[in-house]
Amino acid sequence: MRILGVDPGLTRCGLGVIDASGARKVSLVHVSAATSPAADETPARIALLADAVESVLDEHRPDAVALERVFAQHNVRTVMGTAQISGVVMLAAQRRGLPVALYTPSEVKAAVTGDGRAAKAQVGYMVARVLGLAEAPRPADAADALAIAITHAWRGGAAPAGSAATTAAQRRRAEAERAARKRG
Repeated sequence: MRILGVDPGLTRCGLGVIDASGARKVSLVHVSAATSPAADETPARIALLADAVESVLDEHRPDAVALERVFAQHNVRTVMGTAQISGVVMLAAQRRGLPVALYTPSEVKAAVTGDGRAAKAQVGYMVARVLGLAEAPRPADAADALAIAITHAWRGGAAPAGSAATTAAQRRRAEAERAARKRG
């Protein structure tokens, strides 16, 4: 299964594509960080990042999209930018019929490092180690995007529904998500 992981942000949006197969095997396909100038108007910045997301989707044709879930912060401006880009990513995936999975930062950190409170450097180190890279991708948003994709692969997202690699809870969640998509 090919998975696009996205670390959304209005200034930098991490984009990481991996191929996942059985036994927690993952390999790097693509990694980048799309950027938008802070001096530009918000609609222009969103359009620039949307183009970057569309380009990665078109070029690498993932089977699923994994996205960092927007979470509350004290900086409303940062949350708004993250939410806006998350919406762009979800819309692009929906238009292609791709399933979207959302993961909190602590879920990603726990999946990749074993510690839900791990520092960014630890996440980058483990991403490099898991993917067999000499060093962590830079900027950190790119490494985080790969960590999100890896989380999806390791949390059962890369396994066919109903396979032994998924837990009963994961299968129920996947069934509920499919039913919700059908309802609209």
